[in-house]
Amino acid sequence: MNIFSNLISQPTQEKRPKRQRRGIEIKSQREIEIMRQSAKIVATVLKEISELVQPGMTTADLDAYAEKRIREMDATPSFKGYHGFPASICSSINNEVVHGIPNAKKVIRTGDVLKVDTGAFYQGFHGDSCITIAVEEVTPEAAKLIRVAEESLYKGIEQVKAGNYLLDIAGAIEDHVKANGFSVVEDFTGHGVGRNLHEEPSVFNFRTKDMPNVKLRAGMTLAIEPILNAGSRFTRILSDRWTAVTVDNSLSAQFEHTVLVTNTGYEILTDRTKV
Repeated sequence: MNIFSNLISQPTQEKRPKRQRRGIEIKSQREIEIMRQSAKIVATVLKEISELVQPGMTTADLDAYAEKRIREMDATPSFKGYHGFPASICSSINNEVVHGIPNAKKVIRTGDVLKVDTGAFYQGFHGDSCITIAVEEVTPEAAKLIRVAEESLYKGIEQVKAGNYLLDIAGAIEDHVKANGFSVVEDFTGHGVGRNLHEEPSVFNFRTKDMPNVKLRAGMTLAIEPILNAGSRFTRILSDRWTAVTVDNSLSAQFEHTVLVTNTGYEILTDRTKV
């Protein structure tokens, strides 16, 4: 999703945790089945949004659609009201990195790089995912940024299996991003997801010693979400206290999946190709 990653109480607080705060939950088979459904709801909504978005719509239009569809599938929007966030999706355009607030005055235009992040809470468990949409024809730089962002997500996911480590994910993402000339945003990370929208562990997109290098175990559910900038990796928060933007006005892109760790590999719970 997302991502309100690592917000503890206020969006202006430090975004990267310095230590683990709680244990990591291993989901039971029953809990995994519920998460498959919550994730399927998220995947369905994002697939539908990717197909209906067009120039002239507003981000508020997308938010209203997402909330309607989530509720039609007997779930509730994970984001709405979370630490005071006012909407069911985050809609971040161009230099907006994450946590953009939908607005009836924000019109989507041809050439925009549109990030849509949403979550659904179903029978006690959350699903979380984000896509970046090229609105009609975008610049070659924007097209490459979007492509590499999605590739980097799957490079990270390919490292997921019981016995591997979080930094295997982080290293695969970081290497692919840097090899293509982009920067990894370090202010926000992925996270565990399940009973809570944000759980341990933090899932970094770059190598770091800030957190223990957790060994992956079957039954973990992770929201893996690389965020790439075309220019500087640094961000700042706007006066709305939510929207993060690039400091140099460069473009940003993000993709995210909720992923289950298995003994032999992984299962992408928010796979949009299966809805």
